[in-house]
Amino acid sequence: MEIELLVKLTSKAWSLKILSLLHSGVPGRQAALIAATGASRTSFASSLAHLGQLGLLEKNPGHGHPLRPEFRLTKKGIEAAAMAHRILEAVPDDTAVHLLRRSWVVPILAVTGTPQRFSNIRSGLAPVTDRALSQTLSILENQDWLKRDIIVSARTPFPIYHAANTGWHINQAIGLSF
Repeated sequence: MEIELLVKLTSKAWSLKILSLLHSGVPGRQAALIAATGASRTSFASSLAHLGQLGLLEKNPGHGHPLRPEFRLTKKGIEAAAMAHRILEAVPDDTAVHLLRRSWVVPILAVTGTPQRFSNIRSGLAPVTDRALSQTLSILENQDWLKRDIIVSARTPFPIYHAANTGWHINQAIGLSF
């Protein structure tokens, strides 16, 4: 998966969970998916429409009532759903899964498989703002999913960031292609 698609995919809170549930065999009907995700109808509908716009989901032709359609994964969606399932499996407990619903958590972990400077992360995730990036880095560091080291051997010391612990497992689950 490319980083641009990953950024777009994770911009809606419930996208990863919906894809993971479809990958694991939950029927593609709204009622079943809403019950399995625990999302509100409004945020769920927004995430579902977003997945359709990205070309990862489509309405299943000939199945379901017009007001209660059934959805299925597209070819591109099957790959994304497998990745989403691996990401959610990498998180050890349900209390930490809420972090994956934040917009920049997964993309930041995707690009920090190797140590990166702040400016490299920002340029790799082009639309991210400095504020959003620094807040997310701080959250990930507090969760112990990201390590921050200071390089003092350079003329001017600078921090580098790299995925660690659960963050490293999420990075491996993404399998980002550069």
